[in-house]
This record gives sequence, C-alpha cells and structure tokens, in this order.
Amino acid sequence: MQAAHINRIGTAVPPNDIHSPFIAFARTLLPDAKLASVFDRMAERAGIAHRYSCLRPGRLEDGEVDRDGFYRRGQFPSTAARMRLYETEALGLALRAIASLDIAGEHTRITHLIVASCTGFTAPGLDLQLCDELGLRRDVARTVVGFMGCSAAVPALRLAQQAVCADPAARVLVVNLELCSLHLQETPELETVLSFLLFGDGCTASLVTADPTGIALQDFRNAVIPETQNLITWHIGDQGFNMYLSGKVPARIAQALREDLARADDDGLLRGEGTQAIDLWAVHGGGRTVLDAVETGLRLESPALRYSRAVLHDYGNMSSATVMFVLARMIGRGRSGDRGFAMAFGPGMVAETFRFTLV
Repeated sequence: MQAAHINRIGTAVPPNDIHSPFIAFARTLLPDAKLASVFDRMAERAGIAHRYSCLRPGRLEDGEVDRDGFYRRGQFPSTAARMRLYETEALGLALRAIASLDIAGEHTRITHLIVASCTGFTAPGLDLQLCDELGLRRDVARTVVGFMGCSAAVPALRLAQQAVCADPAARVLVVNLELCSLHLQETPELETVLSFLLFGDGCTASLVTADPTGIALQDFRNAVIPETQNLITWHIGDQGFNMYLSGKVPARIAQALREDLARADDDGLLRGEGTQAIDLWAVHGGGRTVLDAVETGLRLESPALRYSRAVLHDYGNMSSATVMFVLARMIGRGRSGDRGFAMAFGPGMVAETFRFTLV
C-alpha cells in the first residue's frame, strides 16, 4: 500500500499571552478565599506557563477583562457574537500557520483541503475562505471535521492518509484551528474556572503527500472508553460553547490504558507490541493530569512524554491543534527510523491513535 507522509507542519498562535492575566481574572470570579486558594494550588501545578488568545488582556484595575471590551463583566457576549469573531479571527491565524508551512509555490498543486475545528461554525466556512485566499484549485476536495474536540487531529490525518493511498498524486493540506478563548464563561464554579485554566488558541497546517519525507503515517485505531460519555461534554449555549471536563477523566484514562496494556493482543491500541516497541510518544496534552495518567497507565518512564509536556508548558491545551504541535517538534529532532505512537482523547470518551515512523 502507498504510504502517506506528513512532510511538514506549520504552527501559529495569536500574539497575546493570557495565562498570567487569566489567573488574576479567575481569582475575581471565585466567591471566597478557600476556593481561591484551591485554584492557586492547581494553577501552580498545571505545568503551563503560557497560553495565547486572539483577544488582548485587559487591565483588571480598570474593570476590564480584555482590552477590546469583548467580555464585559455581567454582560458576556452571546454565541452569535462569538461566532462573528471566530469568522474574522480564524482566517488570519490559519493563514499564518500555512505561511510557516512554506508551500507558497505549491498552492495550485493542493488536491484536498481538510479543516478540523470545534470552537467555531460559519458557512461559507474556513475551508472556503482558505480556498479563496490561497487561490486553491476550484475543484479542490474539501472536508470539515467538526465538533470532535481535542481528538479531531487524528481523524483528520486519517482522511488525509486515505486520500493519498487512493491517489499517490494527492497533496493534502490539513488545518487544525481552535479559538478556545472565545468560550470563556463568567462563573463562580471552581471546576469550570479550572477548565479554562488549560485552554488557549492555536493553529497548525500540515502537508500530507506520498513524498517519503517527514513522518510516515501507519495504521490508525480508536477505542471508546466504556461508561465515560458524560466525562467530557461540549454543548452550544446561549453564551458560547459550554465545556464540561470531569475530574474523573485522568483516572479513567489510566485505567483504560492499564487494561489495554495487560491484554497484549492484536486488537488493542498497542497492537500487542507493548510500549517497548515505541521510541516517540506524541500524546495530546489535555492537561498535566492527563499526561500523568497516560504515563501511569502505560508504565512509561518520565522522559517519554517530554515533547507533550513541553507543548503544554508553552501553549496550554489548544484542543485539536495540540498533538500536531507535538509532532511538529519531533520532525527534525528525532532519529530517522524512530517509531512513534500518537494519541489524543476527545468526547465519547474516545482515544484516537496512530502509529508512525520518522523518515
């Protein structure tokens, strides 16, 4: 079978670092000192130093949340207003990621465009905006992977692989774009405030072709973890998308991976090979506790998730773009022939995985 390769990965984040300003703002939401103390401990242990947003941080002493007044205390914007901002901000960030991919002379050779996003909806959407801005062929095959959450990058790559395997001349542009900061909620609920401590905005653009350079994509496999449907949810509310991230998620991930490791048969996520067959682990950094759970569940040594922890530290959780940031760091840093395993978790609760080799 023809092998598909991620030849290059371009990345981009907005210019505004919101992590420290958010911590200061979050303290003003919590109703008492005890909750604020818990929040401070969790923020210190989060393993995150920076997160970026398309919105400029405001001056708390002046009563601002953001500098442009998008979020006003007591009057947070409607979902419609958030989608209007997504429509204007998403395109620019996507174009920056594509520019860093350095395919300016290849736009007319792109045969497929796949866009993954769960933080905004418009029609005509980002896919058609990109076609117009980049001057892609009028017959480019477009696919939008929507509302699959943090795991969406993996099915998007699976679609790209299928396109290349069906036609070795296919050249697939894959864009993962998330503006998580557009869904901030004004709430005194500690669990919700802690979930927003994790998320930031980011975008990746990847070129997937039959050219044997970069990362060779191998087999894909997913598994739904039983009795976890309500642990990660993402619903459209009147004031943005309402995300719920249960504190039980890490424990269920660790348990599921322990069970998968113990089964040691061809039908498991590890295909019966065990962890010793893997040189590189590209795990979506859903949070420090999620990475700890993967490490514990698979009995990995602490350096195994160094790329994932570094991306979490530098950018936070950018939903579907995160695992692509991890893979981008591996290109050019690993050794040719290194075998890798990528994994991301999303609503369901589902583990989306694939194996790969550095070329």
